[in-house]
Amino acid sequence: MMQIAETYTQKNSLLNAMNRFIGAVNNMDQTVMVPSLLRDVPLEHEKEPEVSAPGSYLQDAEADMFSYYMQLKAIRNDIEWGVLGRAEELRRKEKESLVQEATRANGNDATEEVDLEQLFRFHLKGLHGVLSKLTRQANDLTNRYKQEIGIAGWGQ
Repeated sequence: MMQIAETYTQKNSLLNAMNRFIGAVNNMDQTVMVPSLLRDVPLEHEKEPEVSAPGSYLQDAEADMFSYYMQLKAIRNDIEWGVLGRAEELRRKEKESLVQEATRANGNDATEEVDLEQLFRFHLKGLHGVLSKLTRQANDLTNRYKQEIGIAGWGQ
């Protein structure tokens, strides 16, 4: 298969970020042959403890490798197949809150139009950052699983 060289702007596109994430999760899924081995295996934390951010996906009490494995697979499925069911209600509430926040920040009435381009860029930048972090998590989980079962260094 012929590969096309990516330019810097293509490398940072949302589609490429999604493809990198999906590829990392697919690799993780193919590597992890027995997901139940991940249960109760704590995540390897960095040397400096991070402060838990509000709204983090997993609470510290339930943050084990199996939880991350399942979370990453669920996010991949949502990207590939779309979010079903709860999305419609969440979208309506989110739209209302975004309009209220934007009008409060600008000091304008609620009847004025929100700068959609600015809002889009804000969410696009956030989504790209989240996908990059999730891709690193999938790769880290795959490598950690290989270390746990003693096949580190295979297939590299």
